[in-house]
Amino acid sequence: MPLQDKVVTSDLAHHATDDGLGQRSVPILQDEAQDSTKVQNNPNDEGSDETGRPWSIWTPKQRKMIILAASFASLLSPLSSQIYLPALDVIAKDLHVTDSLINLSITTYVVVQGIAPTFTAQLSDTIGRRPVYMVCLLLYLAANLGLAFQNSYIALMVLRCLQSAGSSGTAALSYGVATDITTSTERGTYVSWAAAAPMLGPTLGPVIGGLLSRYAGWHSGFWFLVAVTCAVALPMSISFPETCRNVVGDGSIPPQDWNKCYTNIRRERNILNQGVEVPSDRHISRARISLPRLPNPFGSLVLITQRECGFALLYSAILCCSFYVTLSAIPSQFSKTYHFNELQIALCYIPFGIGSLVAAINRGRMIDTNFERHAKRLGVDTDNNKQTDLKDFPIERARLEVAVPMIILGSACNIGFGWTVQCKTNLAGPLILLFVIAFCTSSSLNCVACLMLDLYPGQAGTVTASNNLLRCLLGAGATAATVPLINAIGFGWAVMVFAILNVVALPLLWYVMREGPKWRTGTLNKRLHAAANH
Repeated sequence: MPLQDKVVTSDLAHHATDDGLGQRSVPILQDEAQDSTKVQNNPNDEGSDETGRPWSIWTPKQRKMIILAASFASLLSPLSSQIYLPALDVIAKDLHVTDSLINLSITTYVVVQGIAPTFTAQLSDTIGRRPVYMVCLLLYLAANLGLAFQNSYIALMVLRCLQSAGSSGTAALSYGVATDITTSTERGTYVSWAAAAPMLGPTLGPVIGGLLSRYAGWHSGFWFLVAVTCAVALPMSISFPETCRNVVGDGSIPPQDWNKCYTNIRRERNILNQGVEVPSDRHISRARISLPRLPNPFGSLVLITQRECGFALLYSAILCCSFYVTLSAIPSQFSKTYHFNELQIALCYIPFGIGSLVAAINRGRMIDTNFERHAKRLGVDTDNNKQTDLKDFPIERARLEVAVPMIILGSACNIGFGWTVQCKTNLAGPLILLFVIAFCTSSSLNCVACLMLDLYPGQAGTVTASNNLLRCLLGAGATAATVPLINAIGFGWAVMVFAILNVVALPLLWYVMREGPKWRTGTLNKRLHAAANH
């Protein structure tokens, strides 16, 4: 590449980050963006440097352990949301407030759940994942301790907001961690594992909450969350390493002294014992690059408006609407149809959790297999620890093709679920369909999430927060419309409306698959032209 072209491309890298958000806001899948990485020796971007170094220093076993730790930290948000629901009536009586006021604590929790990741995720893209994890877990622990002791409605409202901020602040980080240490070739598997534990929240939460509320009082639910937080936070504080590529690159650059864990210290000690110098000079320059900035919540909104990811995120949120409607309607519909109590209803969520786990184990590999199929067809070499050149690669098709059949099957099962419940069939029918719905929905959402991380690897946390924000907004609206819609047309027709919406909106994904590569090329060309005229 001529030196003059390198200078222009290097200028492009500067302007691409100078958007007021402190992050790169253009998909970095092109050769030019990778060339700028070579000039600057910046291992943050998608692509190996010119020395051919591996993408990550962590072994496959270590990567799995890191991803699973991040995944279990993300479980806290859905778990604390669901464990609270079976105790609503008891809490209202003990605090002498109406059901409407108690339901307001759910609304505020969901609002904060959508907003908090827009701050924490963007901050984790700059200063690192580990410090954000530690702060969020500490805040979450303090909120649960306060909730376990309080007996005031005002205290309940305030502490529930803090609880939501702490738990949801970690929810967007697991995908960022997966992007830090994996390449596009194997990202589907790891993203599916990152999404596995949070899917257990809607399954375990109602069961645990129902049992604790019934036999140990509603305060015991918060004590249980204190114990779970300690079980997650203590091992992470000791052994969870920093993975953010803005801070540690491929993992070989030591993080700041205050950001080190035992894993980092032991690794540096082993390197020194081998007589190899620790790259402290790179550490200093990287630390200067990673000076913390105040997070801008509008960064997530900016990504939603970009066509490279906006259409896919919109469809992902639409798909979540039917998912939320089905789950939120189970208590009332199963109570009305099968005359179940709270504990029996909670047990009916177990097939959903199993379906999600099966999807995490199975569909992640399917996503990676489809990537390899396209790579083989195009004659592109793939390596699990080397980033594949994605300039002319149809990454949109490689990811979304896997989702389409799952969306169609899942929508059909949603329709079947609604009508089997309304027609009061044997309980086995709805539970089997709930398993398939969970499998298909989880698989489809993982495909979209994986594509977003491929498009914006330098903003993995921020783009995940954008996804979370859009899902919360549309999901809250769909959930609010569920009861009036069921009362107006019945449960079967109500579920069918949202299932048909999934199919009607499916051309959005086809549009992304067809136009996505053109959008990426056009966006980069505009950036190059702007940099050349600067």
